[in-house]
Amino acid sequence: MRSFLLQILRLFLYPFALLYGAAVWVRNRLYDTGFFSSVSFSVPIISVGNLSVGGTGKTPHVEYLIHLFQYQYRIATMSRGYKRRTQGFLIADEHTNALKIGDEPMQYYLKFPELIVSVAEERMTGIPSLLQRVPDIDIVLLDDAYQHRSVKPGINILITDFSKPFYTDYILPYGRLRESRKAYQRADVIIISKCPQTLSPDKANEIISKISPLPHQSIFFSTINYDAPYDLFSGKPISLNDAHALIVCCIANPSPFVAHIQQEARQTHVLSYPDHHYFLSKDIEEIAETWKNWNVENKLIVTTEKDATRLHLQREAINKIGATVVVVPIKVELLLEGTALFQQRMISYVEQAVSEYRMPFE
Repeated sequence: MRSFLLQILRLFLYPFALLYGAAVWVRNRLYDTGFFSSVSFSVPIISVGNLSVGGTGKTPHVEYLIHLFQYQYRIATMSRGYKRRTQGFLIADEHTNALKIGDEPMQYYLKFPELIVSVAEERMTGIPSLLQRVPDIDIVLLDDAYQHRSVKPGINILITDFSKPFYTDYILPYGRLRESRKAYQRADVIIISKCPQTLSPDKANEIISKISPLPHQSIFFSTINYDAPYDLFSGKPISLNDAHALIVCCIANPSPFVAHIQQEARQTHVLSYPDHHYFLSKDIEEIAETWKNWNVENKLIVTTEKDATRLHLQREAINKIGATVVVVPIKVELLLEGTALFQQRMISYVEQAVSEYRMPFE
């Protein structure tokens, strides 16, 4: 009965999807024909984005690029700062928190001390402001900017989820796509994210065949690995073995994270909230009450890195609970011998672009 009602609802939404799709098509045509201009910058720019709403794993892929370049180049990230309480261009500093710049940029700031973390709704004006403030930047990584066509990146990376690839989805609100499937053609690199670690070459070739990449496009496959857990406030490593884990998370698809913690911990209890949710007093009260009433030994509060940036805002209230909050980070691994090829493509672009960008100043 429920699936029948959902199907009826989707049919009701279909006309709205047609209207939305038409509006997006007109906007893209105006860019494609040059009526709207896309600005190029001399500084190397790599954009990471997707076609769908929800979590496809953009953040860990941006972090992969930061790890790749951080010891050789001065890197800056630029995000919109989704659900932040500020507006305009900002650069993160010691007074920054998730309310000011958003949870994902705050995650970058806490994780990479040498990184320049910036936010701006309009990247076309944000990038010049960034370069004016920090002129020695070598690379700008644009987070979630696939639809931000006013800036033309040097490399455009499209992320799509293995379990819900763009070529099986539909445009909003009938489906979850922000624009039509054909928009994949703007990508230089397509990454199928959240693949099973046992992904076979035959399955990968099947996906490649369905995407039908253009000659300039490269396709890679990645999976998510969970890294060593640590204390939210001290950074000290903490083991989940034999622990009872109260999982607190606000991510688009918590199922894989919950499944991982269930494998690691002795027992789990889950409190899940909407994606990018900022914890209110009533939420902390719910967490505290759940913690108090769970009559077990060796219990921990366990959360994701993204959620940790928002829990950090409630540090005083959390300390009153008397619980240890454990953060479980994630990292990306490329599959099917794609690591060397992907890194070489990124490095080759950056090396050439940086040499051209810096040449007039040497």
